[in-house]
Amino acid sequence: MSVMAAGRYRPGLLHLAAGIDLPGSFDAGAYLELALLAERGGLDFVTLDDPLGRPGPDALDVLCRVAPATRRIGLVPTVPAARAEPVRVRDAVVTLDWVSGGRAGWRGDVSGKQGEAEEGESLRGCCVRVVDATERHGRAVAARCADVALVRVSRPQEAAVVRAELRELAAESGRAPDALRVLVSLLIDLGDGEYAAEPGSGGGGPRPTVRGPLYRGGPVDLAELVAGWHADGAADGFHLVPVEPRRDLERLVNGTVGLLQHRGLFRTFYPGSTLRDHLGLARSARQYVMTGGTPDGAPEGRSASCKSGLNFYG
Repeated sequence: MSVMAAGRYRPGLLHLAAGIDLPGSFDAGAYLELALLAERGGLDFVTLDDPLGRPGPDALDVLCRVAPATRRIGLVPTVPAARAEPVRVRDAVVTLDWVSGGRAGWRGDVSGKQGEAEEGESLRGCCVRVVDATERHGRAVAARCADVALVRVSRPQEAAVVRAELRELAAESGRAPDALRVLVSLLIDLGDGEYAAEPGSGGGGPRPTVRGPLYRGGPVDLAELVAGWHADGAADGFHLVPVEPRRDLERLVNGTVGLLQHRGLFRTFYPGSTLRDHLGLARSARQYVMTGGTPDGAPEGRSASCKSGLNFYG
């Protein structure tokens, strides 16, 4: 029985996720601190990008360390298939899902890499698949095999058009459009106080930057933006990436999330234990039951490394 059929998911509630990237930091405790803060706010999941040649730890390895110390928050690393054999990446992500009790996702690069798109399909129904659908070439992949589509846009009208297109493409692919969650992805800078006066920021909406759409303002204005876009059907929720992780995530959780909860737009507790539960997605028959066994390809022991022998540091 699906989560929705069981009455545990309330359609219409926002979905919120956050990035916990700390460029250049190898401090596992710092990533755990951010994940626990996001969990305290009831966020659906956190994402962590792969350094891809830049200084920093491997995203999958970090979240494998975070998993045993958290209870509900979803964990979504960026794991480019080019970093290792696709089958080993799949096994590592499945093991993260096992270690976390069904809270793992996988975010791959679909910019012309058919291998990663196919690998995403092999994980479909098990780990939650997150795809950047900002560019047109990513939308077909997202519509066909993603559970969550991220869209980087600056205006609600743009978001609504892309969301409608994704739902239509999903239907054409034989999927139920409601099985795909579309989240607007924004950089957030909450260092400007409660409200923002600068035109084009805060209440005026995000502005384009080379890194993507940026909201600069305060937690109150951000809550107004999120609520307004969601009410207009522009998105199912938001993926928010802090410019200054510790400061901005704390203000997001203590300010913006609290206001949205007060309005009844966001959960005050986790109704389920898996990332699929948080997103209101049906649990697949492919997702193993946590009864003490291990998934295929997973190492024995809950504390075992998710890497199954992969070494991304060397």
